[in-house]
Amino acid sequence: MIADGAGRAIAFRIAPGQAHELPHAIPLLDALPEVPRWVVGDRGYTSHDLREHIWSMGARPAIPPQRHEAPVSCPDWIYNSRNRVERLWARLKEWRAVATRYEKTARSFLGVLCHAATLDHFKR
Repeated sequence: MIADGAGRAIAFRIAPGQAHELPHAIPLLDALPEVPRWVVGDRGYTSHDLREHIWSMGARPAIPPQRHEAPVSCPDWIYNSRNRVERLWARLKEWRAVATRYEKTARSFLGVLCHAATLDHFKR
């Protein structure tokens, strides 16, 4: 999921349950209407290719390295805003259909997720 600075959903994609979300990050970034100043992610999104893509689009990555990797520049003041995405997911999971994923097909679950994100956007 991509959220704006106010913690509202902008774009999301559904990954299979047993697959990592990292391959979906670049297509999501490419779908943004404008280039963000910062792209913030957690350690799960540590990837040289993703960092290079973020730099090439004109943004700055704020993704900390894995513990076994060399340190990279990741300012704490911008990384601390990552909790806005976590809080967004918490608000969306207040919807029972989102939290339990009652919808069995990806298409119908995406519809429920869009509906919940739209209503959350209006509430904020």
